[in-house]
Amino acid sequence: MFTAAARRIEPILVNAGRIVLAIFIHTVTHRILTGTWWPAVRSQQVLALASSGLLGLAIGDQAGLRAFLLIGPRKATLVMTLAPLAAAFFGTWVLGETLGWTAWLGILLTISGVAWVIWGRSETQSVDARSRRTRGVLCAMVAAVCQAAGLLLSKQGMGHGWLPEGEHLAPQSATLVRMFFAGVGIVPVALFSIWKRMPRERFVPTRDSRATTPTERLDRTQAPWVAGVGFAAIGTLAGPFLGVWMSLIASDRIPLGIAQTLSSLTPILILPFAARVHHERIGARAIVGAGIAILGLTCLFLFPS
Repeated sequence: MFTAAARRIEPILVNAGRIVLAIFIHTVTHRILTGTWWPAVRSQQVLALASSGLLGLAIGDQAGLRAFLLIGPRKATLVMTLAPLAAAFFGTWVLGETLGWTAWLGILLTISGVAWVIWGRSETQSVDARSRRTRGVLCAMVAAVCQAAGLLLSKQGMGHGWLPEGEHLAPQSATLVRMFFAGVGIVPVALFSIWKRMPRERFVPTRDSRATTPTERLDRTQAPWVAGVGFAAIGTLAGPFLGVWMSLIASDRIPLGIAQTLSSLTPILILPFAARVHHERIGARAIVGAGIAILGLTCLFLFPS
C-alpha cells in the first residue's frame, strides 16, 4: 500500500501523512482503552520513546520507503530482515537478554535466507541499474538498523531494564508516545518539502486534449493524489497502527531479537503480492531464500530458548 502511495505522492508526504493519521487513531484507541487521552509517563520514558519514534518511525521508515521505490517492496523488505540480527545484539548488549544456541541458529538461518535472495546475480548489468540497486540496498539497511534501535528504545521506554514490572508502561500507551514524537520529527520536514515545491507546482499542464477546462485539468492532475491518499490510509491501519502496536506487545513479552525476527515474516508474505500486483518474477532463488528464512523462523518459534 505504501509503495503504491509513494508512486503517486512524494514519499516524505506519505510518511508524514501516515504518522499523523496513526497518531489520531492511537489517541482515540488510548481514550477508549484507558479513559485518558495521554498516558502518565516519566521523563526518562518520554526521552526513550521520543528517540524511538524519531529514529525508528521517522528516519527508518523514510529510508524504507525510499528503498521500496529504488528496488521494489520485495527486495527492500528482504534486506530489512537484517533488523533481527541488529535487534539481537542490541538486546544482549543493552538489556542483558540471553539467547540460546537454537535462537541464534534461527536468526542466522533467517539472515542467510535474506542474503541468498539479495546477493544473487542481478537480472541486468546496466550501470544505472547497479547504482539504483546499491542505493536501494543501502537505504534498506539504514531502515533495518533504525527499526532495531527503535524497538530497543521502545522496550526501554516501557520500563524494561530499569523499572519494576508492575510499573511498566502498556504497549499501546508506549506506541502513542512513540508515534507522537515521530510526527514531531517528520511533519516539519514534510511541510518544508511542500513549501519548497509550491512555486513550481501551482499549475501542472496535462497532455490530455479532452481536458479543455481548468477544472477538468485540475481534476485529472489531482486524481493520483486521491488514490495515493487512499492507499496510504489503508497502509496506516495495517502498519503504524496495528503493526507497530503488535510489535511492542511482542517485544514486551519476549527477547528483542526473537520479537524482531518473528516480525520479519513480511518478506515471505509479500512474495505473492509482489508477483500479482507488481508483476515481479519470483524465481527459484527467491523461493529457496524464503524457505531458508521460514526454517529459521520456525526454529525460533519452536525452540526460543
